[in-house]
Formats: sequence, C-alpha cells, structure tokens
Amino acid sequence: MTSPSLAAENAVTARPEPAGRSPGQLMWRRFRRDRAGVAAACVVAFFFLVALAAPLISWAYGKDPYTTYGLDEAGLLNEFGYPVAPNGGISGRFWFGIEPTLGRDVLTQLVHGIRTSLLIAAAATVLCVLTGIVVGVTAGYAGGRTDYFLGRFIDLLLAFPQQLSFVAFTPVVYALFVSPGKETPTYLRVITLIIVLWVLGWMGLARLLRGQVLSLREREFVEAAKVTGASPWRVITRELLPNLWTPILVQATLMLPALVTTEAGLSFIGVGIVEPTPDWGRMFANGAKFYESDITYIFFPGIAMILFVVAFNLLGDSVRDAFDPRTKR
Repeated sequence: MTSPSLAAENAVTARPEPAGRSPGQLMWRRFRRDRAGVAAACVVAFFFLVALAAPLISWAYGKDPYTTYGLDEAGLLNEFGYPVAPNGGISGRFWFGIEPTLGRDVLTQLVHGIRTSLLIAAAATVLCVLTGIVVGVTAGYAGGRTDYFLGRFIDLLLAFPQQLSFVAFTPVVYALFVSPGKETPTYLRVITLIIVLWVLGWMGLARLLRGQVLSLREREFVEAAKVTGASPWRVITRELLPNLWTPILVQATLMLPALVTTEAGLSFIGVGIVEPTPDWGRMFANGAKFYESDITYIFFPGIAMILFVVAFNLLGDSVRDAFDPRTKR
C-alpha cells in the first residue's frame, strides 16, 4: 500500500514542466485579448478578401463594373440621367444601385475599386518598408559620414510638401514613358502611382529606425556580438532587427491606409486612375458631381473608406500594445 507522502511526491514529480513562451507567442496572446484589435483585424482581412475575390464576386453577382446598364436598358435612368428607382436605384437586381449618367453597377465598381486601390497602396507600402529598413538601419549602424549623408538625403526629401509633390511629380513620371498627346495606359498609371508613393513615402520610417538603431547599437548584447567576431550582417539580422519589429509593424499598419487615401486623392483630382478603370478615388470624384441629386452613389464608397481607415488604425494601435504592454492608449 502506497503511503500518502509517497503518493504526493509522485504527483509532484508527474506534474508537467511549465512551458516557456516565446515573445511572438506572448504578443499573439496579448493581441487575442484585445477585442477591438481582433475586430479590426477581421475588418481588414475582409477588405483584402474582397479585393482578391473581386472577379469572383462579379461572376457570382452576374454583373461587371464596365457595362452601362442605364444606357443599354430603358427605364433605369430618367431624362436627367439619374436612377428612376428610389435610393440610387437600389433593388434586388442592383444591390448598391446604379451610377448616375452612365448607369454602371455600383457594387462591382466598389469591389473592383477596392482591388485597384489596395493593390497600389500595398505594393507601395512594401517598397516603403523595405527601403526604410535598409536606409534607416544602415544610417544608424554605420554612423559617421554614412549617417550624415543619408540623414541629409532624408531631410531633402522630407522638405518637399508631400501632397503637392504627389500631384506635381505624377504627371512628370507619366511624361517620361508616354509621348504628349497619347493616352497613358492603365498599367503604366498603376506603376507610376506605386513609384511616386514609394519614392516620397519611406523617409519617416527610415528616420524612426535610424534613431532606434542609434540607441540599440551601444547596448550590451550588440557589443557582446561584436566581441565574439560577428559580422555586421549577423549583428543587424540577429541582434538589431528582432528589436525593431514593433516600430516596423506599427508604422506599416499606419502607412497603408494613409497611402490608400493618398491614391484615392490623386484619382479624385484626375492625376491617378482615370475612366473607365474602377477606383475608390474615381468613385468619390463622380459622387461629388451627383451628391446633390443622388447622395446614395457616394454613400457606399464613403462608408467603406471610413471603415477601412478606422480599422487599420485600430489594428496598428493593437499591434503596438501587443508588442509593448507598457504602452497605454
């Protein structure tokens, strides 16, 4: 018969060892507890899913963003070009209504417009983040003349008024590839917008990372890695970058919605995506013409833009809090 003390000792020894959690696991655990962050992540994922599945949505819905249903079929638009049916022509056939004047389907225009804007903004964000990491970490780690010249180059680019520079430089880049008088192809407009947003959008992240690296390179773990003979590449990738993911991810989540609104603004004023390519900004431009007689048309892209920007900003705050629990909103 086993004594009570021996049974208790066996129970203690049989108890599993507590497993340690990595920083990534701790971050994920803290993030899951943030209901606002999880909800924002779901909204952001939904927008990206809509962007990726835009052709499939159009196929299942049975309409496309280019067909002028109001002009092709009588009874959809009145003599002034506005939808005959109330609320912008919303019906079982046109779920979000139809566009005034041309009578195109609003739902398919919106999902394809989201696809266009997110494609441009996501590509520009990736390029800005990569450039900001390379320039910022190089300037902060190398120091000396390298830091001085890169810092002055960043200051030079930051001196340009950003919004005015977007408007001024975009037509200049178009003119480098297309002769005057010829229409700029859509693919070239997309590439040009990505280039302009990239060239004028990476400096803030680079300056932030430079400051972070300047404070980290004097820390004990970096000095210890240097003493052991680690190469600069190993010091940067193994010691510095793991401590920079928080500002990188937070800045990326704040940069993408800012670039979405910038791209929409360029299309709104006519230097971005133009007809007939669906685009968020172009929908706002058309809605500004019709809002007095048909406010419904601008309602759906406006609500979608607000939800997207707010969700991405909340996601950025949640990611920051998950990485650094000492921060408080």
